[in-house]
Amino acid sequence: MDPASNDPHLPRPIPAEVVLLSAGPGDLELLTLRAVRDLQAADVLLLDELVDPAIVELAPGARVLRVGKRGGCRSTPQDFICRLMRRYARQGLRVVRVKGGDALLFGRAGEEIAFLRAAGVPVRIVNGVSAAFAAAASLGVSLTHREHCHGVTFVTAHTADHGEPDWAALCATGTTLAIYMGMRRIDALARALLCHLPARTPAAIVQAATQAGERRTLTTLGRLAGAAAGVAPGLPGVILVGGALREVAFERSGQPAQAVATPA
Repeated sequence: MDPASNDPHLPRPIPAEVVLLSAGPGDLELLTLRAVRDLQAADVLLLDELVDPAIVELAPGARVLRVGKRGGCRSTPQDFICRLMRRYARQGLRVVRVKGGDALLFGRAGEEIAFLRAAGVPVRIVNGVSAAFAAAASLGVSLTHREHCHGVTFVTAHTADHGEPDWAALCATGTTLAIYMGMRRIDALARALLCHLPARTPAAIVQAATQAGERRTLTTLGRLAGAAAGVAPGLPGVILVGGALREVAFERSGQPAQAVATPA
């Protein structure tokens, strides 16, 4: 319960700002200067599971609360995280909610923003590098190469109600597909995509992009399910599908994309 929340006669401190801070894909050198300044000024740090633990060294004066979420594991309830942010902000403390990748991409930021605004708590966003862009940089490829596509589509592998995205509509866009949270169901994803795209469509899996344990798998959609056997279990990753990835294959081998697993 928030301090003095039941006593209407006691003055309530003006809530401090909550910062939703993007920690990027893992490499702390990819943090923005603004992110570093906000970390240094933080009183309370709410830390996601996938963030490099060493980030706390940039917030020497902060109380650190680990509120991680990871698929298939016991996670901190979202409502509890929201209430923590509200509680500390109402105490006048500078709260920094640290999220992996970019805070606005598949990170529950929308729910947190709505909750805090409804509570009268100001919110500020600090953007960062998302996993798909880090993966593309690792592969040395443009996700929007104009000779192969006219855009990129970011999609989660399952909807909020645990249903399937509209793969037919997504494939019809002619864009590079950057698929998040799909590592546990690559076989099913490959089958669904093969209903709408040619088997020769280039594909890649990049796990732990920018980190010491990064792993890259370059393949085709037809071989994606088989290539999945070589990925590191439990290591987060992003799946990329589309013609733009053909540039990676030609650059490395001079041949069209083939199933090749390449540890970084």
